[in-house]
Amino acid sequence: MINIEIKSLDTIRDAAKEFIVQMDDKTVFAFHGNMGAGKTTFIKAICEELGVEDVINSPTFAIINEYRSEKNGELIYHFDFYRINKPAEAEDLGVSDYFYSGALCFIEWPEKIDDFLPADVVNVSITEEADGSRSVIIK
Repeated sequence: MINIEIKSLDTIRDAAKEFIVQMDDKTVFAFHGNMGAGKTTFIKAICEELGVEDVINSPTFAIINEYRSEKNGELIYHFDFYRINKPAEAEDLGVSDYFYSGALCFIEWPEKIDDFLPADVVNVSITEEADGSRSVIIK
């Protein structure tokens, strides 16, 4: 278990760099946290550190956003399953194809699609602390 602290938005890019170092060769990351915990903001910082130059925003309505790193051409998929009402909707989107593609996958609200997550998914929990900082725990 690894704990990364985000003291403020001013330090989020440093936390994203630290997260990237910890990614190893894993590709599917499930981000857990309450609404407003900072999942989207942290994923945005990670994508920027990975070389994404496109506008990065929450795929709340699109469900899937696709980015490409300008550094190495790597594909990155950002999912937000908040609006999924039943697992069949995720299946219809072909999520398993994305998760096993070898591309990086960052998933918000993964608990809505538990049955589709690969066995080697990396669980990331983001918690807002009393002082407004965030704890990022990687399991």
